[in-house]
Amino acid sequence: MQEAASTRNKIFANNKEGLYNYEVVERFEAGIVLKGAEVKSVKGGRVSIKGSYIRIDANGEAWIINCNIAAYGPAKGNLQNYIPDKPRKLLLHKKELTSLIGKNKQKGLTIIPTCVYTKKGLIKVEIALARGKTMIDKREQIKKREAERQIKRTLKQK
Repeated sequence: MQEAASTRNKIFANNKEGLYNYEVVERFEAGIVLKGAEVKSVKGGRVSIKGSYIRIDANGEAWIINCNIAAYGPAKGNLQNYIPDKPRKLLLHKKELTSLIGKNKQKGLTIIPTCVYTKKGLIKVEIALARGKTMIDKREQIKKREAERQIKRTLKQK
């Protein structure tokens, strides 16, 4: 997945809250099915994946739930019926889907989106198989971050 990170053009949304609450086990790259005006809205940076998650239905299709894509203002058409947080289909290879289905059945694992970005002009979503963190893990992470900041401050002063 390191090569995917290097070929990203622009990141439109990050899920910092999800990365704070979950420990990432494995990452995948998925395409997302969007309408024309939704593509323009995402490329304009009007997307939020905070609080969203991935669900795999009985047909073996992956859907992103609670991903908010705001309506594109200059779009022609009926904006009154537009639903910004409707479920959107994700495009994954069959092997990746079967792997996710098998691993998602394990206790304590969930699938979350980590970021939305472009790759070769296409909008992609990085999804992660993740395990929930406990309060102790979160406190340790905060302590480490504060210690690193303190070390940087003291080195900067000298």
